[in-house]
Amino acid sequence: MKADNAVILAAGTSSRFAPLSQERPKGLTEVRGEVLIERQIRQLREAGVQEIYAVTGYMAEAFDYLERDFGVRLIHNPDYLQRNNNGSIYAARHVLGNTLICSADNYFVGNPFPADCGDTAWYAAEYAAGPTEEWCMTEKDGIIDSVTVGGRDAWIMLGHVFWTETFSRRFLKILEAEYADVADQLWEHIFIRHLRVLPMAIRKYPPGFILEFDTLDELRGFDSSYVEDTRSAILKDIAARLGAREAEMKDFQPIRGTGARAEGFTFLWQGQRFRYMYATAKTERWM
Repeated sequence: MKADNAVILAAGTSSRFAPLSQERPKGLTEVRGEVLIERQIRQLREAGVQEIYAVTGYMAEAFDYLERDFGVRLIHNPDYLQRNNNGSIYAARHVLGNTLICSADNYFVGNPFPADCGDTAWYAAEYAAGPTEEWCMTEKDGIIDSVTVGGRDAWIMLGHVFWTETFSRRFLKILEAEYADVADQLWEHIFIRHLRVLPMAIRKYPPGFILEFDTLDELRGFDSSYVEDTRSAILKDIAARLGAREAEMKDFQPIRGTGARAEGFTFLWQGQRFRYMYATAKTERWM
């Protein structure tokens, strides 16, 4: 079965990716010379998927160029601050059929998208040897039969998914029925509660094929150009004020507010932890 279209989820604030996500959406981060979402669009087109949608919310206007330069159709998720990613699925419900659903912030070492997606819905996965805090799946007769948060020696949910038209129709019926009660949940939470009526297989990829950079420190581990040059005006200003090099600042942690967005972040420099608040643009020793 060929995918009719693809939906790239790009609405979230990605607060853990501080402070880069304060300045631009995470999906617009350049990694090894390519913008993450642009790389995915190219890979989807190479796999024969021409109809591509991007669901935006946070800093939505930053994605406007995708319509002009890449022919991507934009769908706005107005509830991106109040709902988890089930809100983006709901916003795109009118285009879901035989659909590849992707996250704008994934980096695929090679092209992960098959020309033939098969006739069963599936979730991309890599094998985690040893203990892991990721979402672990087991399967029976080729179909996912359990998902737990954390485990060991297991296939973990990582990356994109393929929904068949039947799967899309069934999932949306459940989502619409539960929508008022699941604002804070990932669409995967809803899937897990309804495994028996939402059959989905595991599509297995080799280790290190699907990458997701949750923090600037993780990105630096893959793209060393970010060690000395973070591309962040905020960090350049902090470095100038401290008399530091950007490479010396590390272990960035968001300071969470009451909503989805972070209020600031902390970082280590010369063995001491500092904090920076976005509202005041002030850096001070912390703890």
